[in-house]
Amino acid sequence: MPDVALGGPLTLEHHVLTSLLGAWALAACSAEEAAAVEEHIGECAPCADEALRLRDAVALLQRPESLDLDPALRTRVLEGCLERRPPRIPVPEWATPYDAESARLDALLQDFGDAEWHAPVRLRWFEADGAASRRTTVAGVIAHLLTVDGLVATALGLADPLGDITAPTSAPAGRTEAYWRASHYPPTRAVRAPWREQSHGIVRTVSFTGDVGGMPVSYGDFELPLHDAMLDRAFECWVHAEDIADAVDYPYEPPSARHLNRMIDLAARMLPGVLAERRRAGLAAPGTRPHLVTAGAPGRSLRLEIEGSGGGEWLIPLDSPGATGSADHEVAHVALDGVEFCRLAAGHVPPAEAAAGQVGDREAIRDVLFAAASLSRM
Repeated sequence: MPDVALGGPLTLEHHVLTSLLGAWALAACSAEEAAAVEEHIGECAPCADEALRLRDAVALLQRPESLDLDPALRTRVLEGCLERRPPRIPVPEWATPYDAESARLDALLQDFGDAEWHAPVRLRWFEADGAASRRTTVAGVIAHLLTVDGLVATALGLADPLGDITAPTSAPAGRTEAYWRASHYPPTRAVRAPWREQSHGIVRTVSFTGDVGGMPVSYGDFELPLHDAMLDRAFECWVHAEDIADAVDYPYEPPSARHLNRMIDLAARMLPGVLAERRRAGLAAPGTRPHLVTAGAPGRSLRLEIEGSGGGEWLIPLDSPGATGSADHEVAHVALDGVEFCRLAAGHVPPAEAAAGQVGDREAIRDVLFAAASLSRM
């Protein structure tokens, strides 16, 4: 290569410029070499054709990049920012899944036009050991989230989104139906602003509670501690975001592994109570013989193994909500993918089709799978 004075043009022979075309196509030339090549191909037709063919070949070698952001990107960016400058009043760890899922759903909604807001959505859940569904729209789903999130909002002393509307029951379905009926027109994009304002208000308010997340939140016929209610709302936010994404034919990723693990853990902790309720209602088998277990004592257990993102293992006591899971009393083992288990708990997958692997007491396995599906509601 010839010496060149600083700031002066780079003069190269034709055969040298031809040899640089491959490096130029890969953007591997120095700035001076690139300028010389680009000046040359503006004057030399054969080299210009070769440069074009090389650029096309390089484009084929590159993997196409999705325009969809990694669902974990927001978490990583926030963690990086908070490491540099910790918040004066941080969001409690148990509230971060709801904060993340409501933000992801809001990002999905922000570019929706009128057609998308009125796209039909079928809400699905599991009721009386069978599939149940309700037809609504994208805006109707956000109205549903607004009213049910309102249970947490009112427990925190915030305004009830129902306002003067009287619901027949304080259960989520009753509140939603009352809100839908009271609307003079079908819900539109206008419902997004109050829903997002309420979600911000909930996160901001729980941040002032510190680590005290045990206050009860009533769902009508049952209660959850605040930290579990926030996980429940995060789970439903994700499930209904997938419903909306399916309705508008848009891809939507599951939550981050850490948040998904917490949602699965909540469902696993609720299973013994649901099993007991189903047994009292005659929907679950009592076993080959009565099993009376003292609270806190080990009893018959099912090992629930969750594979993939957010996975882990849980021992589910089968005979009493007060019993403890015990590996020594294990009678069955079920293996499920993490996202598949969550869709089962949301009532989107029939219990008979959910298990990837089953070993042991068939009645116990059936009872646990049906109990998981019974966690779902509108």
